[in-house]
Amino acid sequence: MFTDKTALLRDNPAQSNYGIAVCDVDDDGAFEVLVAGFGYPNLALKWDGSRFVNVANRRLADSTRQAVGVAAGDLDGDGREEIYFLNTDTFGGEKQVGDRLFDFRGGRWVDLFSLPENEPAGNLISGRSVACVDRDGNGRYGFFVASYGGPMGFYELDDGGLLDDLAERIGVDFVTGGRGVVALPLVSEYAMDIFVTNENGANYLFRNRGDGTFEEIGQQVGLGDMHEHGRGVAALDANDDGSLDLVCGNWEGPHRLFVREGAGGSFRDVAPPEMSAPTRIRTVIAADFDNDGYEEIFFNNMEQPNRLFGRRDGRWVRLDVGDALEPLGPGTGAAIGDFDADGRLELFISHGETEAYPLSLYHSPQNDHAWLRIRPLTAHGAPARGALVRLFAGGRTQIRAIDAGSGYLCQMEPVAHFGLGAVREVEGVEVRWPDGAMVAIERPDINQSLTVPHP
Repeated sequence: MFTDKTALLRDNPAQSNYGIAVCDVDDDGAFEVLVAGFGYPNLALKWDGSRFVNVANRRLADSTRQAVGVAAGDLDGDGREEIYFLNTDTFGGEKQVGDRLFDFRGGRWVDLFSLPENEPAGNLISGRSVACVDRDGNGRYGFFVASYGGPMGFYELDDGGLLDDLAERIGVDFVTGGRGVVALPLVSEYAMDIFVTNENGANYLFRNRGDGTFEEIGQQVGLGDMHEHGRGVAALDANDDGSLDLVCGNWEGPHRLFVREGAGGSFRDVAPPEMSAPTRIRTVIAADFDNDGYEEIFFNNMEQPNRLFGRRDGRWVRLDVGDALEPLGPGTGAAIGDFDADGRLELFISHGETEAYPLSLYHSPQNDHAWLRIRPLTAHGAPARGALVRLFAGGRTQIRAIDAGSGYLCQMEPVAHFGLGAVREVEGVEVRWPDGAMVAIERPDINQSLTVPHP
């Protein structure tokens, strides 16, 4: 499936890297690859037309801290995403060094947590993953942190522009071993819910009540999986019924493919034996890598071969992962995006934990399959993470959620990428935002990227 293109990374030092996020760092309309450096500089890799170069300045590189998770989201409604780096200096519980929340203001990156007026909101609990959440549909995001050994966190700006941890007030301040997180309309019609994979306790599903507060219903709907140790998680339509399901990786335990059974129904694990076979899993990614119209599932493992699964004749089967096998690869994170605008996805994999390694870059296969990419924006002009996009073509409905945080420690590009296979005509596309607003696009041309403003 994948071809090694690591040689395209001009700036690729051997270092301990963890989470990867895809966002527009320099506000030029194109996406960069943010890499969390653990005791090493954070990287911001930009495609310059022929290779990826590091454009992180000294402030964003922040080489004195130990970053593990990273995510972007428009916190203040200015149309440009802020960047949250989750740092840690201990395995769990209280930590000594806080996180960074970078806002570009006055021509430079400013860490909001380091401002004296925001000191009371600083996060001093060890965490793993972070995602942005527009909990009440106003186009301004908060950052949810999957904490380990302390209360989950939820950081927003209040009416006075100060950072505030709202976790207790909105009902997400649970305590366990937090790991992976996705934020999207999973059981709600369009409002963003939050799903967290945990270890040493059941997984959480925080259902959005519709007023920006949440109730936890994970075990109630069959997602608890309380005897396993969760890691990566991704959302996809796993059974082609037009609704979103979850694929969850468990560390050295059976992996899950949770499909939703009817509107308002619970989830059931349907992972076939080869997919569920335990591995030392880290990040899980669902995406249509070969543009055949059906998503594949990529499992990034640590010190074991990576694995890839796809649907063939209605069944999930293991596929040849190609150069991305990495049989002994110490994978710590992974993310996807189309940076060279050729309609095919690139796959970045980070490594580290045991010793310093460079990043890997892989390209998906070249073929004659058609594609369409949809990039919704908020009312403020920022990526509308958490929006739902449906595509109607070839007698099927495909669905994607604009990524707000997924995989494990990571965040994918804020674009709905649709492969079309041999289909050459799209009947329509429907975009729905977290506030319920909707736009329908009739018969868009194929093989293009469309930006869709909020109505």
